[in-house]
This record gives sequence, C-alpha cells and structure tokens, in this order.
Amino acid sequence: MATMQEAGIMSILSDKISLPASTQELQEQFKNAKPFPHLVIDNMFRDDVLDGVLNEIPPLTDDKWVHERRERLSKSNLRSAVEFQEAGYQFASFINSAKFLYLMTELSGVRGLLPDPYMGGAGFHVVPKGGQFDVHADRNIDQNTGLRRRLVMLTYLNKNWDHEFGGQLELWDTSGSRCERVVEPIFNRTVIFEVADQNFHGVRPVVVDGRARQSFAAYFHTVPDDSLIPHASVYAPSFYSKREPLVKRVMKEFTPPAVFRAKDWVKSRVKKDQY
Repeated sequence: MATMQEAGIMSILSDKISLPASTQELQEQFKNAKPFPHLVIDNMFRDDVLDGVLNEIPPLTDDKWVHERRERLSKSNLRSAVEFQEAGYQFASFINSAKFLYLMTELSGVRGLLPDPYMGGAGFHVVPKGGQFDVHADRNIDQNTGLRRRLVMLTYLNKNWDHEFGGQLELWDTSGSRCERVVEPIFNRTVIFEVADQNFHGVRPVVVDGRARQSFAAYFHTVPDDSLIPHASVYAPSFYSKREPLVKRVMKEFTPPAVFRAKDWVKSRVKKDQY
C-alpha cells in the first residue's frame, strides 16, 4: 500500500483515497501500460462513499435518464449533473476539486488538468441486459466547454458481479483489431486511461436478466492546442458486420441526439394518427 509519508498530494488525502503503491510508481505503471496508458485500482475510494453514490442511482424508468439505443451503443446516461442527489453531488465535487486534480496529475503525468463541473457525457452510466458499447476511441473535445479531453476515470458500482454477467471493459490495440486487456467491472474498481484517437476500448454486452452494469464516469481536460481536430466517438473497423450506408453512419455520428429523439417522436405521432 502507498505510505502516507509521500510528499505529494497523497499526504493530505489519506482519509479519502487509498492507493496500492506510491503515486510515482503508479505513474510509471500508467505510462508503460499496454495497449495504451491506463491504471486499474481497486478500493481507491471508501466503500461507504460509493455505497451512498450507488443508492442514489434512479430507476431507469425515471425521466432523469437519456437512453441511447443505437446500432453500436446501448446504454443510459443521467441527463444532467444537476440531477445528482447529496452523495452523488459530494462525490462529483470531490473528483472535480483541486486536490483530486493534483492527484490525477501525479498518477498520469498530465499537467494543467481542468475539472468538468457539467459532467458532459459523464456521471452515472447504466448498461442494461443486451446493452453494449462497440470498440471506439472517445470524443476528444467536451461539447459544453470546448476543452480537450485528456483522461477518463470509470468507477464501477456493481456488487456481486460475476464474469458470466458480461459488461467487461475491453482495451484494444491502436488499430482497433485486437483486444489486449479485459477488466471486470466489480464494485470499487477504478479505471483511469488516456483519451486519444487510437486508444480503442469497448464494453461487452450484459447478458443476464435482472442485472445492469453501473458506473460513475468523469473526464479531465486541458486547454486544446491548434493542432487538435475535434471529433465525436471514432469506432473501430467492423469488417464482418452489416454496415449502414456511409451517409447514414456519418449523420449518426454528428447529429445531436435531440434531433433523433425529435424524429422518433414525430414518427410515433404520425403512426398514432393513422389509427
């Protein structure tokens, strides 16, 4: 375990964070990890803190959720960080605090990290039975602030999770053709990895009735430079699956979800009026 004699930020986070080694050692592990820079840390946060966060996840029938159901993506995200209750609010405030940003810098080596109080694309994620997220590289720019995404942190909230349930995180090689690491989404396991155009990853389908894969996600940013070309999620090649026409796939990538929801609503109204 990391000692509390460290001179860095862990010297003042001993009551909130537990690490398996010093931040210097973990930074070396992060930089040298394959297939791309990442860390997997168990019991990083206090169990009682995550219990409180877990207990506040609303049912999927609540209108606080945005349900994304597309060919390559099937999951639910909390509509807004404003919807957090007290435990979720306190946890989000902590991981967006200066202390935690310094910790993330010590773990990753990425300096000048900025928080994400709006939690764009972050917060609670739920993948129900049949849900998945095909192999992809994350969007590189935050839609709310225009800041560059540099790191993502996933903290899993799944108690008594078995391998047979599915929902594992897969880390793929830079071509998106081969899975090189599989991470089980067990309770109080945190994964931190670098956001980059060739850092492909995905989520295996959840295959068991009555269980959903639950996590809390956060992004950490820096100011973008002139060389950055903004893009949405970039999916790995899918040579052996049925593909939609190119124009339709491009529209799905760059059309805001609200447009698709409005289209579906209009279609449902037209269908209703026909009867």
